[in-house]
Amino acid sequence: MRHLVAHRKLGRTSSHRKALLRNLCASLVEHERIITTLPKAKELRPFAEHVITLGRRARKARQDGRNETALHLTRQAAAYFFSGNSNWDSKQHNPQAGRTGGVAAVQKVTGELAERFAERSGGYTRILKLGRRKGDGAEIALIEFVGSEDKKPVEEKPAAKESKK
Repeated sequence: MRHLVAHRKLGRTSSHRKALLRNLCASLVEHERIITTLPKAKELRPFAEHVITLGRRARKARQDGRNETALHLTRQAAAYFFSGNSNWDSKQHNPQAGRTGGVAAVQKVTGELAERFAERSGGYTRILKLGRRKGDGAEIALIEFVGSEDKKPVEEKPAAKESKK
């Protein structure tokens, strides 16, 4: 029996699984729709929806003048992404350099996405099954934010091909 077993392991260690979900979530927030395997999409959905909820709550707290609460909620949302600028401690640090995926994702979650889903109480994502992958037969799915139907999906990179002997 599977009592108290909550999530899929996805064939990875816990740290690798957490890194995978963080990267998938950052890609989903940046591009608003991605193509990946069905089990990864199903694991990503609650992960991404909780980030959006934190972003909505941070935006509402900021509007109500509760800046400490907004900062706390923004930092909680930032914990779902890898953060920081690349080479932040180098001597050649450029303050105008582009943000890394995590920083840009947090800004988008607490800004644009929080505004878009302000009136929605949940169900920010949808999963569409796309069939099976030709190489290994894995089920492929498209996961997207509701309301992003006009954007082009970003596909997951295929695994390295085996060399012929």
